[in-house]
Amino acid sequence: MVSIVLPRLISFEGAPRRATSVAERNLAALKSAYWIVMISGFVEPVLYLLSIGVGVGALVGDLTLPGGRVVSYAAFVAPAMLASSAMTGALAETTFNFFGKFKYMKLYDGVIATPVQPFEIALGELGWAMLRGTAYSAAFLALMVGLDLTSPGRALTAFPAAVLVGFAFGALGMALSTFMRSWQDFDLMGSAQFTLFLFSGTFVPAEAYPAVLRWLVEVTPLYRSVHLIRGISVGGAGWTWLLDLLYLLAVLALGLFVASRRMGKLLYK
Repeated sequence: MVSIVLPRLISFEGAPRRATSVAERNLAALKSAYWIVMISGFVEPVLYLLSIGVGVGALVGDLTLPGGRVVSYAAFVAPAMLASSAMTGALAETTFNFFGKFKYMKLYDGVIATPVQPFEIALGELGWAMLRGTAYSAAFLALMVGLDLTSPGRALTAFPAAVLVGFAFGALGMALSTFMRSWQDFDLMGSAQFTLFLFSGTFVPAEAYPAVLRWLVEVTPLYRSVHLIRGISVGGAGWTWLLDLLYLLAVLALGLFVASRRMGKLLYK
């Protein structure tokens, strides 16, 4: 057999099985109160959709997208709430929960005494986080179809895109968590997350901003996520879907790489 030898942090021989064991450990440790946390994370974007997308949308009326397609304001906001929901679900698992297990529970100090490598820990935790992000995405898409904000066919196409968004933000959150020193550092992350939520084309088209601010908005990961899912949900994105996909895949790869390298450095010191 051919064996690919990479740095100590990454070994792909048996990696899927060992990464799965990390996710299975989280499932075994699951408590009933966790479901309350999951539900609360899903309800928030739904409330934004109903209050702003539907409520304020009744005052705003229809919007004309850059491609010329006219959509209701609720249909414009809904894909952004879906992207935000996927982001929130993934980040919740790979920031606060991951940091607690890494920094205070010292869970991974014991894990690396087994054949499991830091890269496989990162992959397993990301897979576990995506169970939450995927559940959010599926439920929100069902709501969008129920409110006639997209068609069932477009919803099915948007689902894997939403899953990719969750993976990208999960990897990014895990990488950032390895640099956190204490719980207070997460105040900055919360502020950054809320800023992304407000200024990523969620409630206002990016074209409405001044040129410099628009450029800043369009290079953020949440904007690329919103742009991708909105293009699928309401149409009109064209070839720019490819740019969004490549961007999110790059964030995913970079996040996993940084997270595994940082974990290896901290765990093996």
